Amino acid sequence: MGAERGTTPLDEAARTDEQSARWLAALEDPGIAPVRAELPPVDDLPDVLLGLAVPHEAVAELLALRDRFDRDPSARLLLERAVAGLLHRPDEIGEGIAPQTLPTGDDPLGRCFPIFVYLAALPHTRALHRARGIEDEVSRASLADLGRQIAVHRRRHGETGTTPPGWCSLAFRGELYQLGRLQFQRAQLLEGLAPFVIEAGLASDPTDLCASLHIPDFRGPLSPDVCDRSLERARSFFARHYPEERYRTAACSSWLLDTQLRTRLRPGSNIVRFQERFRFGPPDSEPDDQSPVAFVFGDPTVPWDELPRRTSVERAIGDHLRSGGHWYHGRGWFPL
Repeated sequence: MGAERGTTPLDEAARTDEQSARWLAALEDPGIAPVRAELPPVDDLPDVLLGLAVPHEAVAELLALRDRFDRDPSARLLLERAVAGLLHRPDEIGEGIAPQTLPTGDDPLGRCFPIFVYLAALPHTRALHRARGIEDEVSRASLADLGRQIAVHRRRHGETGTTPPGWCSLAFRGELYQLGRLQFQRAQLLEGLAPFVIEAGLASDPTDLCASLHIPDFRGPLSPDVCDRSLERARSFFARHYPEERYRTAACSSWLLDTQLRTRLRPGSNIVRFQERFRFGPPDSEPDDQSPVAFVFGDPTVPWDELPRRTSVERAIGDHLRSGGHWYHGRGWFPL
């Protein structure tokens, strides 16, 4: 049976968009091994979604779309290819092919397609975690990043999707773990930081590994105590579960490391104290005003003169923009 009346097969839709077409071409690599891709049955899907922290408002729409993969062979085939690409060489950092949203117009399956890729990959990811001896608590918290990204998308766009669609590939490939307040990504040294880390004697080559720090939304204050506990967990986590990999440094690239924040926030604030952990490399040369607006206010498109001033961080971000300033991604590192 073909696609539903009034819809375009997903693979055909993908070929109408340059980015999606490149993604499809990458999936055609003959070196990608086939992977069995099974979605949870309809009756089990709500519990699976809620276990991944997917917002309740999104569950009904995803349930309604689930059957499309049973009725549309082209959607099913593309799902299987996408899961195989995502899980390509799972033990090698950066080898996976992240899923893409598809340009299907008003058909919601296109924007929700990455969510179903992650759902079909879920048993494989959990098996990977078990093989590494990773605790269920860490596995659940790390994979719940899918629900968090769906919540971010709904907050910004008012509909179900993921922002950005490929971000959760890191968690589902076993490259990103939630360890308390912070997330830690198995990664190579961040661009621009390698010379400083090598000079300090903590790396011998720019391809050496580091634990790349991420600060997820909806996790409460970034207090020094919770950061200390996360870092302590990271030290033991990587030594225990990835003993063949050496993580001597932690690194971060974020608007939270823009040192201009020190002039806008009180010295003892959580963000300033977070910055004090780092040795800094050169920041990005191009401004990125949208990132702090998106994270602090939930919508990167809010006009600057309408940004509220309820908290010290809101005042810092908005007042700086209103005065003609710009925000930049800073880069920093410290010994782990």
